[in-house]
Formats: sequence, C-alpha cells, structure tokens
Amino acid sequence: MAIKQHLPNALTCLNLLCGCVALSIILSYGADDFIVHGKELSTAPGSSPWALLLPAAYLIGIAAIADFFDGLVARALRVSSPIGKDLDSLADMVSFGVVPGAILFKLLQHVLPSTQLPESLAYLGFVVSIFSALRLAKFNNDTRQSDSFIGVPTPANTMLIMSLPVILAADRFGLSRYILNPWVLLGLTFVMSGLLVAELPLFALKFKNFKWQDNSLRFVFLALAVVLLVLLQAAAVPLIILLYVALSVLRPARG
Repeated sequence: MAIKQHLPNALTCLNLLCGCVALSIILSYGADDFIVHGKELSTAPGSSPWALLLPAAYLIGIAAIADFFDGLVARALRVSSPIGKDLDSLADMVSFGVVPGAILFKLLQHVLPSTQLPESLAYLGFVVSIFSALRLAKFNNDTRQSDSFIGVPTPANTMLIMSLPVILAADRFGLSRYILNPWVLLGLTFVMSGLLVAELPLFALKFKNFKWQDNSLRFVFLALAVVLLVLLQAAAVPLIILLYVALSVLRPARG
C-alpha cells in the first residue's frame, strides 16, 4: 500500500496525540497552582500562573492545523475512506471535545471557592464535551454539511475556550476580571454548547479554487482575522469566532 494513503490518517493521529498530551498538561495542575501567596501574579508576560497552560494551547494549535490538513490531503490525494472519517471524529473528540471541557473545568475550579456557589459546579464545564460529541456525531450523519457547517465547528469552539488561559497568561487589556467570573464562565459553557448543535448555517474555510467571486467571504474573514490577531493577539480569538458567526449569519443566501 502506498505511503500517500496513510498521510491523512497520520495527520489525524498527530491531532489525537496533541490532544492527549494537552489534556494531560491541563489536568496535571490543581486550582492552587494558579494562585501565588493568595494573589494572582502580575500581568507581565510569562509571570502569570496561567502561563502553565500555554504548552497545552500550543499543542491544540498544532492539533487544529493537523485537523485542517488531514481532510485537505485526503481530498488532494483521493484517498478518503470511512475509517479515516471515523478516526477524524474520534481524534476531534479528544482535542476539540474533552480538552475545552477540561479548560472550563479548571477555570471554574479556580474561581468557585471564592464564591458562595458549590464547587461541584466546576464539572459543568464538561457540558461542552457532551455537546461536542453530539456535534461530531451530527456532522458525520448530516449530508448538508459537506461544503458548509450547521452549528459552530468543534475546533472553532475550542480555539475560543483555549484562548482564555492564553489571555490570562499576559492580560494586556484587563480582561481577567471578566474571564474569571463564574457567571461568565458558566454562561459561556451553555451558550457555546448550544451553538455547537444549533441549526445555524456557517461557511467553511474550504477553497475549491482561489477566485474572488467564489471566495470573497472567506478572503474578507481571513483578512479581518489577521488584522485582529496583529492588534489584539490572543484577545482577538473570541472576536474572530464572533466575526465568523456574524459573517455567516449576514451573508447573502448565495455566494
């Protein structure tokens, strides 16, 4: 069997490996690891305890790249298979299902002890993992999602949630007070869980060609995303996901 037939699945396995290692990093720290002498560390780059989770964020970034290219390579080499499709969903469930739930769990586990709310509410972070599983199962059996998406894709949801500890690691804009609010975190958990399975048509970043008339929305989105990233760095990620949803909702019926 030619090596090229294994390339897409190798990329999918890289996605899975990155997700597993990222998960082990996230769960290796307790809530107290993000506190020093009862206070959050300063917001100087690298000084925040949330920087402990940066390796996990980088690994999920690699997983997202591998996830993007496994399908692209499979289509380019014409080696798509049912096994590859199933393997992709299983890998995505770890990297883009369990990992975002674990991040929300750790954030909630950190903030809930200082409130009157039960600390057990931290486990609600894994609601995102449950809805990610539903999203992936729905995607595999929904013929409408061959060239576009219905509901927020799990990688986009994970990028948003994974950006939170990255923002906290070097909070240039004073967002910690909002991110480390239990009601914000719980609200984000349920809003994103709902958007994962919502009947919301969203465009896909799949290029069949590079003509402007066929891809104008994609080019505009990518250009705005780059500008936001340059200006705001990690803080741009939630805005980029919001922009993605907004452009999808506001786009013309055809185009």
